[in-house]
Amino acid sequence: MTDLAVLAEPAVDTQARRPLRDRRLPPSAALLLLASITVSFLAGSSAPTPLYAVYQGEWGFTPITTTVVFGVYALAVLAGLLTLGKLSDHVGRRPVLLAALAVQAVSMVVFATAEGVPALLVARIVQGISTGAALGAIGAGMMDINRPRGTVANAVAPGVGTATGALVSGVVVQYLPAPTHLIYLALLALFALQAVGVLLMTETVTRKRGALSSLVPEIKLPRAVRRPVLVAAPVLFAVWALAGLYGSLGPALARDLVGSSSFVFGGLGLFVLAGVAVVAVLALRGLAPRTLMLTSVATLSAGMAVTLVSLAEGSAAGFFLGTAVAGVGFGSGFQGGIRMVMPLTEPHESSGVLSLLYVVSYLGMGGPAVLAGFLVVHAGGLLTTAREYGIAVIVLAGIALLGLLRGGPAPALAARR
Repeated sequence: MTDLAVLAEPAVDTQARRPLRDRRLPPSAALLLLASITVSFLAGSSAPTPLYAVYQGEWGFTPITTTVVFGVYALAVLAGLLTLGKLSDHVGRRPVLLAALAVQAVSMVVFATAEGVPALLVARIVQGISTGAALGAIGAGMMDINRPRGTVANAVAPGVGTATGALVSGVVVQYLPAPTHLIYLALLALFALQAVGVLLMTETVTRKRGALSSLVPEIKLPRAVRRPVLVAAPVLFAVWALAGLYGSLGPALARDLVGSSSFVFGGLGLFVLAGVAVVAVLALRGLAPRTLMLTSVATLSAGMAVTLVSLAEGSAAGFFLGTAVAGVGFGSGFQGGIRMVMPLTEPHESSGVLSLLYVVSYLGMGGPAVLAGFLVVHAGGLLTTAREYGIAVIVLAGIALLGLLRGGPAPALAARR
């Protein structure tokens, strides 16, 4: 009778009865989740790119305002990186990521309800600070889980996010209703799902003292990475200056060359640049870091040269070809910089060092872009400024080459170790 009674009892789902804190994502799923957060944050940063023409038509601002809005985001990311970039080394990855996702969600609400340039600036600042806070924690978290795969993911995810954000936003603006609302609401829902995933992650670092002191900005590098950072920094600055060109002036250039007002073309240049960069990261990941950066300098210069000739000839096909070649330089340079430096860091140093690399990158992206916006309005106009910007990128690539040649083989040897 007792046996029959036991058999008659309903089956109990022991998994369902386990507390939430005991259900943790496996390492591979956690790594994928962290990479997806970088993708969604960078997609959110590039989502407004095709929308600038819409905002400009509705609110009547000048091209310099577009680049200021773009540059404000980069400066806000810098502020987040410098003040919050090391925080996750002290309080843990999960608390920082949950807070960053919440603040990122707030920025999407501000974007979706914006009725003028001030609201757009506020949204970009809030978005930038949360991105800066998250990038170091995400990148370090991926390396905590698996250093080789995490290093590659750190190089791939930003390009995927930048490419998808620009193109998807352009398609939404062109073909779907409520273009200035829909893309932000979709990202808001995505951030909510990712927050649930972070709650299910296992924390990868042990809390330690010094959280408040870590908020004080300081440039402090472990001895083991000082020379590699000096070699990598000019390359990172140059490739992200290129991204700044396509993020600020790229939409207007592409539409003018194609002769179309389609918003899809507004995001296509940035999509090609970042998309090819992702392919380059995956295809060239077997090369040594120094070889990657030398490849970056060569393809970056060649791509910008083709682009400059295409601008002079008014060739849309040449413009996108040059963009694709430069995209190889973007991907190989960013991957080379990450791989030259990050494998040399200890786990408790990863977040701070990666944040510093992003500081260099966003300085390259934001500063030249704001200057370009000023020149478009007060100097030679769009095409002249784009040519001058392209020449400046080639010069930056030359400076990076000198740094690589003077750096010698030691950084590459250290990275292989």
